[in-house]
Amino acid sequence: MKCLFALLLFALVWPTATTACAANTNTPARFTRWVTQDYLFGDWGGRRDQLSQHGADFEFFYVGSLPDNLAGGVQSGAAYQGALVALLNLDSEKLLGYHGGTLHVSSLWLHGQKPFSARYSGDYNRVNLLDFDNAFRLWELSYQQKFARDSLSLKVGELAVDSDFIVPDYYNCFGQFTLLNQTWMFPSLAYNVFAPPGFPVTRQGLATTPLATPGTVLNWTPARSFYLQAGVYSGAPDQTYSGTRFDLAQSDGALGYLETAWRRHAGTNDPAPGGTLKLGGYFHTGEFTDTRDGVFYAAGLDPQPGRHHGNYGGYLMAEQQLYLAAGKADPAQAGLVGFGRLLAAPPDRNLTDLEVDGGFVYRGLLPTRRWDSLALAASYLAFSRDIRHAEQDLNALAPGSVVPVDYETVVELSYKAQLTAWWTLQPSLQHVFHPGGSSALRDATAFILQTTLRF
Repeated sequence: MKCLFALLLFALVWPTATTACAANTNTPARFTRWVTQDYLFGDWGGRRDQLSQHGADFEFFYVGSLPDNLAGGVQSGAAYQGALVALLNLDSEKLLGYHGGTLHVSSLWLHGQKPFSARYSGDYNRVNLLDFDNAFRLWELSYQQKFARDSLSLKVGELAVDSDFIVPDYYNCFGQFTLLNQTWMFPSLAYNVFAPPGFPVTRQGLATTPLATPGTVLNWTPARSFYLQAGVYSGAPDQTYSGTRFDLAQSDGALGYLETAWRRHAGTNDPAPGGTLKLGGYFHTGEFTDTRDGVFYAAGLDPQPGRHHGNYGGYLMAEQQLYLAAGKADPAQAGLVGFGRLLAAPPDRNLTDLEVDGGFVYRGLLPTRRWDSLALAASYLAFSRDIRHAEQDLNALAPGSVVPVDYETVVELSYKAQLTAWWTLQPSLQHVFHPGGSSALRDATAFILQTTLRF
């Protein structure tokens, strides 16, 4: 712990790269350029700029994470989890001379000690962002074409839903996550399309990072302040090690998403603080086990549980810039952002039926740390009341056989220090109430230290 404390103290007292340059004129020019450049390896001897001019842009990220369950949950313990991310975008106008086309390819190498939550903290949401099965896999492979003066776009290929739907505009973005619990990357309630543990096994599911599936997304953005988009995906994500199973089976069903958004005071030309309101929903065409029957099936008391055709849910997400320290033209966007989300789904076919969360992110709280982010957020996830009632009935038949589910709540405090333009160090402290959705486990407290390199 002394080493971790030293790292955190270094992160707070080490000024941002631009401040360091201004404060110390004796800093060697080569070192100054190195800490202020966008990538660890710079422009790769000029090759990155040359490729970009011809329409090929690429990036690599390495994320290393040390989650440690300090108390509660299943047991105390720590692990190391890492991910290497590769991204490539090809621009049709620069490459072939026609406007509006983009070919996107990305891949992931997930490694380390897995799983963490199931082994230590016991939470359903998962406290660590990298707590996925190890794999070296294709992530996304897609082509997007814009039409009608860029107001209309169509994207097809192997897609992840979280690239287009329920995506934050202000408090989180890829490569710059301000919160490390997985529910902030994509809300946990949306994963209801996976079969609950103990229920009859199905091939249905949700394709979110690191999973993908064949799909298409149509987006209409007639103005900066409004868009409407719809996506249709295969109902079962590719969960193979390589991520290269490109098949479509009728038995998998289909998953559709629909979302609309209103943006207030969007763009740097409008000095007023910006905000976004997003309203959406999803529908899966598959067959889903009745949750009450599923509880008795898992207990071996109902060999043929009832089923429901289709599954669905809705969501509302709001974000608002509450304070801008230096205006919208500030590249760091220093200031305070508040956000909130509400999701709901029917309890008769879902593991969870209500999720409410929200929080605040302050960028540039310390005068010499304009690119750092301090975040505080909380999430409440209610488990299906139909499951809860069924478990109570099961206990009436066999007293003490199960601990009924109720809810899981997590509170996270995180600080992301931007040490250079290409290096971040981020501690996160999380407390989980009712890990796993019941009082069967003691409340868990987890500490995570994560670092990101961009090269």
